[in-house]
Amino acid sequence: MKKSLSFLLALALCCALTACGGGQGAAGSDTPSTPVTSQPEETPDNSQHHESPNTSTPADTPETTEPEEDVGNGVLIVYFAYGENAPLSDGVDASTSASIQYRGDELTGNTGLVADMIAEATGGDLFSILTAEQYPDNYNDTIDVGQTEKGSNARPELSTQLDHLDSYDTVFLGFPNWWGDMPMAVYSFLDEYDLSGKTIVPFVTSGGSGFAGTIQAIENAEPDATVLEGLSLRDSRSPQAEDDVADWLARLGLAG
Repeated sequence: MKKSLSFLLALALCCALTACGGGQGAAGSDTPSTPVTSQPEETPDNSQHHESPNTSTPADTPETTEPEEDVGNGVLIVYFAYGENAPLSDGVDASTSASIQYRGDELTGNTGLVADMIAEATGGDLFSILTAEQYPDNYNDTIDVGQTEKGSNARPELSTQLDHLDSYDTVFLGFPNWWGDMPMAVYSFLDEYDLSGKTIVPFVTSGGSGFAGTIQAIENAEPDATVLEGLSLRDSRSPQAEDDVADWLARLGLAG
């Protein structure tokens, strides 16, 4: 009996001690438990793996300029005609002077008619040499003025200006023969414009003298241009010279 009672007492004491030890460890032990420090999460270093978006203002893209269209290989027909340089009245009878011709409703001269034929055959542009001071309204007095200008080596002022000369590689140059020479207004044109590197193709209308010494004069005035074979026509032939013009252009390889 005593043994049983002693065993029960010992068992009860053991259970009490166990309960007390468990409460102190959880709530009030003198030995501080090691604090748990919460480490901040590391921010992943993306610098080695991800590029930051470029938020800076992008540099201006250089402006590209399209190359200008090549407008070379053009044909220009430059000419001097008495009928366009004199104060002739409308309706003047062209038969009174072999130098006056009609081009449609407009007055021109033999050289102007031939210039039109060349433009038609080549597709070239026309440019009429016009003087600031007009010539007399009759051809005989005009020829006298032309002789005076030639004697003084004059350079009449021009009233027409040529733009975009660089657009043309081939320049036809036409004129009537005045006193065995070009009208001095044509020299004014050659002085004013540099035809270096271009091909000059002369044509002349005359009473029979043809070019005389004018080819050499053109070469002297434009030494850096190439002067091709010219076309010489008598005044009386000029209005019907389409075939002559076509054959000449074909020989030069300049037909349109």
